[in-house]
Amino acid sequence: MSLPESVKIVEVGPRDGLQNEAAAVPTEIKVELIERLTAAGLPAIEATSFVSPKWVPQMADSAEVLARLRRPPGCSYPVLTPNLKGFEAALAAGAREVAVFAAASETFSQRNINCSIAESLARFEPLLAAAEAAGVRVRGYVSCVAGCPYEGAVAPSAVARVALELLRMGCYEISLGDTIGIGTPATMLAMLDAVGGAVSPARLAVHCHDTRGMGIANVYACVQAGITVVDASVAGLGGCPYAPGASGNVATEDVVWLLDGLGVHTGVDLVKLAETGQWISDRLGRPNGSRAGRALLALRH
Repeated sequence: MSLPESVKIVEVGPRDGLQNEAAAVPTEIKVELIERLTAAGLPAIEATSFVSPKWVPQMADSAEVLARLRRPPGCSYPVLTPNLKGFEAALAAGAREVAVFAAASETFSQRNINCSIAESLARFEPLLAAAEAAGVRVRGYVSCVAGCPYEGAVAPSAVARVALELLRMGCYEISLGDTIGIGTPATMLAMLDAVGGAVSPARLAVHCHDTRGMGIANVYACVQAGITVVDASVAGLGGCPYAPGASGNVATEDVVWLLDGLGVHTGVDLVKLAETGQWISDRLGRPNGSRAGRALLALRH
């Protein structure tokens, strides 16, 4: 196994990280978080999601967040759109890249978006068509790629089927999410082997949660296996309202520390990133979930 020269990090903290916060996060805090992450050199920052405020109240200000962003060249701000209505709202707010979510687990699909996997994919057909007509890029997510909180283990072949279908529908990239952080390097590699038989690794990303402390180990294994796009969340923010017991995403600071140590280029300023992680943790009144970030800041004071 050989390491790539560079890895692109997709920062998901402002969306996947904040969506599970119980207390409402002010719009100005969300915007400043995105601006700080941009200044740290993150090339792609998932800004918000256009979902029903009934289901995810934290994202009720999605249009306002997007409207306030300065959007410097060289950085993309994708947003989550679960259906055509959400896509149309995102497009009206100026989104140039969106993401859609499907699950590899039938039960999780029902609990998360109230429909089967097949029904969820059918919902995306008009969305993908509208996005193509508008010149908007679409990223696809597959959740529960290593296991489901309701069904247990998920077959790698099931992940491959959903990933291939999203690619066929027009998604430019498929992010494979270990939603409940149950994966290990062995299970993640087995899943990648199955998916890689249907989808080129160049079109894949990984999205690891750190529930059992395996997040950074799984990132390392996947990068060694040829993955060059990694999702991560500043300060390890996150969780999932439909995945009981799931903790936050793997911390972006920890991923950058790992890749820097391996000589893999990310373009991210780790000091600025660590400062941002501590800043948002303080604003949320929660512990900083990044070990690398905490250690780096401790050495500077």
